[in-house]
Amino acid sequence: MKGEVHHHLEESIRPYIDLIDTLRSVGIQKDLALPTIVVIGDQSSGKSSVLEALSGIALPRGSGIVTRCPLELRLRNVTGGVSWKAEKMIEFGDPSLVEKHVEEAQNELAGKGVKICDDLITLEVRSADVCDLTLIDLPGIARVPVQGQPQDIGNQIKRLIMKFIEKPETINMVVVPCNTDIATTEALKMAQEVDPEGVRTFAILTKPDLIDRGTEKNILAIVQNKVIPLRKGYVMVKCRGQQQIDEKVSLVEATQIERDFFQNHNFFRPLLDENKATIKCLAIKLTQDLVSHIKKSLPKLDEQIKKQLWEVRNELKKCEDGPPQDLKGAKQFLIKILTKFNDKIKSLSLGELIIKENLFVQLRSEFKKWNDGLNDTKMSFDSSKELSQNYRGRELPGFSNYRIFEMILQDRVAKLKEPAIKSLNSIKVQKFCQFTSFDNIQSSQQAKTEQRIMDQFEMECMIYTQDPIYLKFLNEISGEKFSEAQLPVFDIKSKYSEMLQAYYEIVVQRMADQLPMLISFYMLKETAQLLCTDMLSILEAANVSELLFEDSDVSKRRKDLQSRLARLTAGQEALSDFI
Repeated sequence: MKGEVHHHLEESIRPYIDLIDTLRSVGIQKDLALPTIVVIGDQSSGKSSVLEALSGIALPRGSGIVTRCPLELRLRNVTGGVSWKAEKMIEFGDPSLVEKHVEEAQNELAGKGVKICDDLITLEVRSADVCDLTLIDLPGIARVPVQGQPQDIGNQIKRLIMKFIEKPETINMVVVPCNTDIATTEALKMAQEVDPEGVRTFAILTKPDLIDRGTEKNILAIVQNKVIPLRKGYVMVKCRGQQQIDEKVSLVEATQIERDFFQNHNFFRPLLDENKATIKCLAIKLTQDLVSHIKKSLPKLDEQIKKQLWEVRNELKKCEDGPPQDLKGAKQFLIKILTKFNDKIKSLSLGELIIKENLFVQLRSEFKKWNDGLNDTKMSFDSSKELSQNYRGRELPGFSNYRIFEMILQDRVAKLKEPAIKSLNSIKVQKFCQFTSFDNIQSSQQAKTEQRIMDQFEMECMIYTQDPIYLKFLNEISGEKFSEAQLPVFDIKSKYSEMLQAYYEIVVQRMADQLPMLISFYMLKETAQLLCTDMLSILEAANVSELLFEDSDVSKRRKDLQSRLARLTAGQEALSDFI
């Protein structure tokens, strides 16, 4: 177009289009929708011809699905060559190579054959013969699968198209041939489905030279927005047909042929004055619409980026920083992590750090059950008659025996062993880490605690307490007050029941505290100390980087968040000059 279009446009449009291209280049479309124009149409609707006329280069052509990946077409009015990019950038100056490189890119992303892919290919055209504009061309809507295509290829393409056109930020450019019933075209139906008011839909009517005679007025009414109203309206274009392509009619020649066609057409001539015909008119309208759309979208875009940046930074705080790559930094990082871990373990074991699954809530509950169970065993001891019959030795009637006192208490205390071990086993110490050493330490400590509990019961069989303590309980139970000198009057079997009850009260109070103390000391405090020591020994390991290797959901999430942070930060910087 020899730069003719570009001179009709304001000089301020380029920065806005460049801005969106920059945002897409950093990948910010993964986080939020960008204002853009997408091109959709049924197969053989003339999409490729329209894009060729706009860009000045020959795009891939053929039968069936030609566009198999979304193709971002960036047009730049500068002196230069042509380049395309798909993950990497290849620059070349010969426009005839475009078709070859686009096909290679599609084969790389979608595989050879007829499959489609969601990945974006970017084709950038720098030329003095184009206007500043960016479009995304989507695969043509297929009705019948060709050989090698899955039966649901039509639905696959529609799903891909819908991903783009359903976004409120997208202007939908629908390409429709004049020689078909526009109301029945699949592309326009899809656009109407996501934009029923026609606010962001723009239609291009192609192949006006192929319409049947007598239908010109009907077509004209459509272009003049009288049949299916669209807020952005219609433009009619006449691009190169297959015969002109075969005859190697250049795009420059085709532009003049198009102009002459409308100028000499009895019905469509008025469209020139209404700026609703020719590729030149289309290019101007698309550029103006896109820039206007971008300007309106920037405040919302800026707000969305700021909001997501705030969310990402907060999420990253939860993930914390990953390990450094250098050996010195990695070791310092490991020391910091282990120190923090040990501090947390100590706080947990002392009940200073309150967490959702608070271990001390469970401990208090189990210790209360133990205490209640002990109190339930404080039933009255047998009467003097039963004592004399059940525990009488070889002694004659009337003689007392201290061994009887011991045997009765030992039997009663022995019955407490099973509930004591049951209380120990019911304590589920929260797993602080995934290290095997934790399981080993916990298992060893549980066995040690069980042995200490059994030792405690062995000691209880000795039947011992301080005299003042025993006297205190005996006086409380008997309801009388005796001094140590008066105690011998109790040394008769009729008083054994009260004497046993007094001592058993001491046992209950002693065991009520002793078992929780044993469990708390060995299962919590000592376990925490051993675990901390074991963790510090990790520093002696030779391969620090192997110890810090991350292959977890947290690591993956951190990397994803860091990538998002980089994209959003770059986007905010790019937007800063416009807001």
